[in-house]
Amino acid sequence: MKVAISSQGSDLSSQVDPRFGRARHFVVVDTESDAIEPFDNTQNLNAAQGAGIQAAANVAQLGVEAVITGHCGPNAFRGLAAAGIKVYVNASGTVAEAFEQMKAGKLDASDSPDVQGHWV
Repeated sequence: MKVAISSQGSDLSSQVDPRFGRARHFVVVDTESDAIEPFDNTQNLNAAQGAGIQAAANVAQLGVEAVITGHCGPNAFRGLAAAGIKVYVNASGTVAEAFEQMKAGKLDASDSPDVQGHWV
């Protein structure tokens, strides 16, 4: 399974970015191969609008089955849900710590967005 984690940097020691749509990076972890691949999301960092929708579309194209983030707004959540991607919110710490929390069952998959649109 591939998991995308919103991140302030490009590796496992980076802090989880609390914003999904405006995260600086996504770190994709493949649970089967242990491969780690960073993806730049700076195109959405300063977007006037649509950052969550575009980030959701970009993450879906990466073939991930789950997203770990701090918070996820309604437009991004709808886009991820439409692509069949589980969303885990309220993650914090490093990317590695958040990934381990998900694997240990300490993060629950969300069934709705946890912030309003245009949350910064």
